[in-house]
Amino acid sequence: MKMANAVKYDPKSALADEFMNDAEIVSVLEKAKELAKDEAYVESLIDKAAGYGGLSHREAAVLTYVEEPRLLEKIYAVARDIKSHIYGKRIVLFAPIYVSDYCVNECVYCGYHHSCDMKRKRLTMDELRQEVDVLEKMGHKRLALEAGEDPQNCPIEYILECLDTIYKHSSENGEIRRVNVNIAATTVENYRKLKEAGIGTYILFQETYHKETYLKVHPKGPKHNYEYHTTAHDRAMEAGIDDVGIGVLYGLYDWHYDLTASFMYAEHLEAVHGVGPHTISVPRIKPANGVDLSLYRPITDDEFKRIVAITRLAVPYTGIIISTREDAGFREELISLGVSQTSAGSSTGVGGYADGTQRPQFEVADHRTPLEVTKSLMREGYIPSFCTACYRSGRTGDRFMSLAKAGQICNVCQPNALLTLKEYSVGYGDEEFRKMADAVIAREVENIPNEKIRVKTREYLQRIENGETDFRF
Repeated sequence: MKMANAVKYDPKSALADEFMNDAEIVSVLEKAKELAKDEAYVESLIDKAAGYGGLSHREAAVLTYVEEPRLLEKIYAVARDIKSHIYGKRIVLFAPIYVSDYCVNECVYCGYHHSCDMKRKRLTMDELRQEVDVLEKMGHKRLALEAGEDPQNCPIEYILECLDTIYKHSSENGEIRRVNVNIAATTVENYRKLKEAGIGTYILFQETYHKETYLKVHPKGPKHNYEYHTTAHDRAMEAGIDDVGIGVLYGLYDWHYDLTASFMYAEHLEAVHGVGPHTISVPRIKPANGVDLSLYRPITDDEFKRIVAITRLAVPYTGIIISTREDAGFREELISLGVSQTSAGSSTGVGGYADGTQRPQFEVADHRTPLEVTKSLMREGYIPSFCTACYRSGRTGDRFMSLAKAGQICNVCQPNALLTLKEYSVGYGDEEFRKMADAVIAREVENIPNEKIRVKTREYLQRIENGETDFRF
């Protein structure tokens, strides 16, 4: 049965059916199919995006139907240029940390759905410290805390305790400096608690914005409430959380629809809160326990490349995140098209770093260590970054976005990336890594435009070499 939608599209509305309007998306996509045949018009959209000002959801939708190889290559080239202009050569690294797999939802695509046959686990604080120890020894400074939804076994108080434990724990080489949180939609009051606990970015995936499909793949549990889930970021921002991350699980529904909808969601956040999404994640459905992939619409590698590139054109200021769901070679290809953040050395099971016996949420395709990933990035000309300076210096929300949109964020991020690369090299790198990192740093420090910052960066680099840590601009 087709979902009726008689309401009017309004990006400033507080109602999900109005700012995420099905009739608007369907109409836009129908027109986009025809407009994509006009090569001159398509070229004008790509040229507009090349000015770093982004595209509307109606304009970006047209690019999703482009088939002409010449124009696709131009889209990819512009995506690379935008990424370089705004984020430079930096690639931020992080790791997920799963603290609980208890869940009351029946999400049919998830290996943790409530009725699946598995022994559930929630980390004790001692077990959590063991996980953090392993991650710190890998060199990670930024984590994404993950948990299923279960008010009894995983209440907000438990999440807050986890955050406190992670931030207070340290090892011989340092500590975790930023924890992003990916937990279920909750109340303004609970988001305020997360804000007070020092949350980094609040991340919540919509999975799919197509309401009929959303209700079908979330048949039971609190997540079945489309309206409540789709307005979660509004409540988070109302509670004072500056940075929010969005994403869909590509393959649940038509990717043209969900990609266009994600741009509408970004426009909604801009219209209501003055700040778009800090990050946009682009996972696609992968094998998991009890999940029948034949029921879905898996996207091809070529379609996935378009999703990343068009996202970079449409929302140039956002951080695009790719996970270890994808294999090493394809991840490198996606990074070249606009990805700015990537996980490394990931485990997707509770206690997976220290124990590894718990069932993972989904299968990981890239099993390289963070050291191997960072070496690969440097070979490709990138600067691996473990930086958390913006978050810790208050450059969040509109303060970060104003710099990103102006292409100025790299003026502080470039030196900070080099400092964290040096810190990682001294603390965790082998001989090969240190040689590679020193070469990258020597080359890239010369590209810092501000002479005073360039001189100060050299001073900090020497102090890190002498054993000091945690410098930032």
